[in-house]
This record gives sequence, structure tokens and C-alpha cells, in this order.
Amino acid sequence: MSFSGTHRNGGELRIHESLDELSIDLADYIAEISEASVKERGLFAIALSGGSLIGLMGKLCEAPYNKTVDWGKWYIFWADERVVAKKHVDSNYKLAKDGFLSKVPIVPSHVQSINDSVSAEEAADEYEFAIRQLVKTRVINVSEISDCPKFDLILDAWVTFITDSPKPPPERITFTLPVINSASNVAIVVTGDIKAEAVHLAIDDVVSEYTSIPARMVKPAKGKLVWFLDNPAASKLDGFDLSM
Repeated sequence: MSFSGTHRNGGELRIHESLDELSIDLADYIAEISEASVKERGLFAIALSGGSLIGLMGKLCEAPYNKTVDWGKWYIFWADERVVAKKHVDSNYKLAKDGFLSKVPIVPSHVQSINDSVSAEEAADEYEFAIRQLVKTRVINVSEISDCPKFDLILDAWVTFITDSPKPPPERITFTLPVINSASNVAIVVTGDIKAEAVHLAIDDVVSEYTSIPARMVKPAKGKLVWFLDNPAASKLDGFDLSM
């Protein structure tokens, strides 16, 4: 690991020299939270986004995690999903199923996908209703300071605006900031130099027109925030030296 420390919001920074190193650290992190959640309440509610995140979770499909993680206690949700058919190339569900879910013994009924046959607004309403029902049965905890669901872990890969998505298709559902900030743990995973400027704007104490980007406002009220970055993504952070 190149660097481990804290940033201005009190969150933790984990900067890695390679994607393989990052992937191993991320797998360790997820497995630890899973174990703690199952021990504490018998379940583990995790919300995923898509993109490169799913590939970086691949180590969980390998030893020792594929044997030691209590997969039957996992409940999978999506923090961000495009309203497309589940077999569509842009579907985060398809990405997760092909790259992760099909390789570990997660109970199929524990995977909470969106309704892809309705509009984005209707899909969001239905997904919220389904989550609220699972809060009632304590599959998901409820925040101590609001009526928001309290996920054990939200894994995200966005660091900039997600309204009117520049990457097609534009219709998608996404968790609101109050939901993200109600989670017990939030991990934002970013790789590649193309994201370096967005990471700089999200983390460093800068004043610009982008100071209200969502990732800058991720501040779990009662939880922990961790950034997983590779060296290229961290390259524009104030004071970061790639030679460290």
C-alpha cells in the first residue's frame, strides 16, 4: 500500500500501487465487515454500484474468501442502476451477476434487483418500497437519526455528478445522499488517471464550482467512510507523491 491515512472529512484514504493490491485490500475489507455484521445481527446488507468496482471485487470469488465468507447471509442491493433489461450490456445487475454473483453461493432471492420493465421513476418508487419492507423485517437496519435505511456497507464508484448521466442510457436510479450517509460503512473505489481530477475535487480542500459534487458530501453520520484509490487516481491529490 502506498499510503494509508485520513482526509479532510475524517474519512480514511487507502492508496495502492497496483490494482491487484487494491483488490486484495478491498476483499479483506468487505470480508471483515461481512463477518462483523453477521456476528452482530445475523445478516449482511450490501449495496453495490457497477463499473470497474465489480471486477475489483473478484478476489472475493477466490480462496480463502469463497470458503470463509458466510454467503448465505448476504443481501445484495444496488446503490446505482441503469433502467435497462437485466441482460443488457449496460445493466449493473448483469455485470455483477457475470463477474461476481454467479461465482459465489449467494441465495438468488437475496439479490434485490430493480424492475426494468417500468420507467425510472416507477422503478425507483418500487425499489424504495421493497427496501422499506426489508427494513420492517430488519434485513436492513434503520438509521438512528432518520427514517433512512442503514446498510451495513455501500460500495460506490462515482465521484462526480450522476444526474443526466453522460454515459448512455441516461435513465437510472441511485441512492440519495441521506441513504448513503446513513450507512454503517461507505467505501468509494476509484481507479485510473482519468478520475484523478474528480478525486482531487472530491477530497482536497479546494474552492471551485464543483464543491457540491455528491462525493464531497458523503459524510456518514454514524458510520465510516473509506476511499480505495490506485496511484493514478490519487495522482492529483494535494501533497501526494507517486514516489512514496
